[in-house]
Amino acid sequence: MSVPWLSTDEPFPTLHQNFNPEPEMPGLIAISEEISPEQLLRAYSHGIFPWYSDGQPILWWSPNPRMVLKPKNLKISRSFKKDIKNILLDRDWEIKVDENFHETILSCATQTRYGQDGTWITHAIIHAYGVLHEQGYAHSVEIFHQGHRVGGLYCVNIGQMVFGESMFSKKINASKIALASLCAWCIAQDIEMIDCQQETNHLTSLGGKAIPRDEFLAHIKKQCSAKNPKWGFNKNVLSHWLTTHS
Repeated sequence: MSVPWLSTDEPFPTLHQNFNPEPEMPGLIAISEEISPEQLLRAYSHGIFPWYSDGQPILWWSPNPRMVLKPKNLKISRSFKKDIKNILLDRDWEIKVDENFHETILSCATQTRYGQDGTWITHAIIHAYGVLHEQGYAHSVEIFHQGHRVGGLYCVNIGQMVFGESMFSKKINASKIALASLCAWCIAQDIEMIDCQQETNHLTSLGGKAIPRDEFLAHIKKQCSAKNPKWGFNKNVLSHWLTTHS
């Protein structure tokens, strides 16, 4: 079996537990020359996401197992809980949603990451997700300190499912503050799972867990058909973690 090449309007292959067209690259399920916002929405609703480097064709992935984070399981240490309390009391700290999606995704693209050269967030990716943002599917959570954007993340939301994409941090724990805010909001919205895509030690340390792809696909099939929640919150959403044992 070989990995299929798709045009932007062709359907993705049907996935199942043992689907793996390229054993040497587990999780790679399709390739395309271009990427479109419509194709992205189809991909996410079928448990697929793009990940590639500049100069490569678009590589589409659906790993088995799949890394996810249940918002209620986010690990909040005692020291981080103290940080949250200080942020809530300090007027210098603000959390905004969709304040400047473009600047947020650019910051994620230029974030230096250990062991990585370059970025998968190419111009084509920035454009496609920018369109999804305009359509109400892609969102940014942005952390400000003394008026400066110091951290944040962007994600995709379809129905009652959130697909995490990338984070950045210019100040210690700023990206974790964004994630804690997103998780607290998800809990309030009864969103049970955030897709984290690929298993890493960092995500595991935050409470992420790898689950079988079939389990993940069954979950998103149900959740993506629900109505999208209204986005909008501020730093007060973090109060959830002061009354929760983690």
